[in-house]
This record gives sequence, structure tokens and C-alpha cells, in this order.
Amino acid sequence: GIYSHRIGDQWLVGGASNTGGAVLRHYFNDKEVHALSQQINPSQETELNYYPLLRAGERFPINNADLQPKMSPIPKEQHLLLQGIFEGIADIEANGYQLLQRLGASKITQIYSAGGGAKNKIWQKIRSNRLNAPLHTARHDEAAYGTALLARNSYT
Repeated sequence: GIYSHRIGDQWLVGGASNTGGAVLRHYFNDKEVHALSQQINPSQETELNYYPLLRAGERFPINNADLQPKMSPIPKEQHLLLQGIFEGIADIEANGYQLLQRLGASKITQIYSAGGGAKNKIWQKIRSNRLNAPLHTARHDEAAYGTALLARNSYT
């Protein structure tokens, strides 16, 4: 699950989990995520301890093809389900950064975020709390923008 992108004469390291937007999409549409997010208090944790996957198998930060999702209990309040998923994804992200650091990467001091999740302030606050680092929305928050720059710069 660890990958690298060359940027000039340096390398950008990262990791790819099997959690994320697809899990959110399984439970909620965009309107629901937006509306339910407004009901979340990011300072009050759910303690649901989810490991949100759609099916068994994880690649990063745990490389285990048999790792089972943990998505129970399901609370009656839909905003708490959403918050639990947000918290689970943020915990996986935090574990990923910790693994990369154990393997020699620098400690994170701040994070620039792109994509749909970067627009959700509640999700960003949960991530910031779990990662113990400030999050910023990238100037170009469309996730494909950075990929396009990487591709362009690799050929010039």
C-alpha cells in the first residue's frame, strides 16, 4: 500500500488504504453527508471504533487480505454513524502516517487536503484532531489537479 511519486529530484511518499469515499458512498449521498455533518460535534467522540471497509481486505497501513471491516454497532442516529465513519477513516490515516514515520518519513507538521472531503469542515476538524496536525485546503482542491501536475512535470 505504500507508493511514491517523483517530484523533480525528490520523492513524495504516501499510502493507499481500502477505506474512504466508497465507504461513505455506500451509506450516504452528498446531500446526506452535508446535512448530517451539520449535526456532528467533532469535539465529542463517538467511541464506535470503526474500521470502515466495504469488504474484507486491507493494504495500508495494515497489509492483510483477510482483515474484516468493523462497522458495528450501527447507531440509530445517522449523524453518529457518519461521525463514526469519519473517525474510523481518520484513525486509519493517523496509523498510516505513524507507519510511514517508523519507516523513515518525517513527522507530519501540517496537511494539505484536496478532493471532496476537503470541503467538509467537520470532517477536516475530526481529521485534524485525530492527526494532531493542522489541516489546510489546497489552493487547487480538485484531487485530479495534483495528479495532472505530476504527470505534466514528469515529461518536461
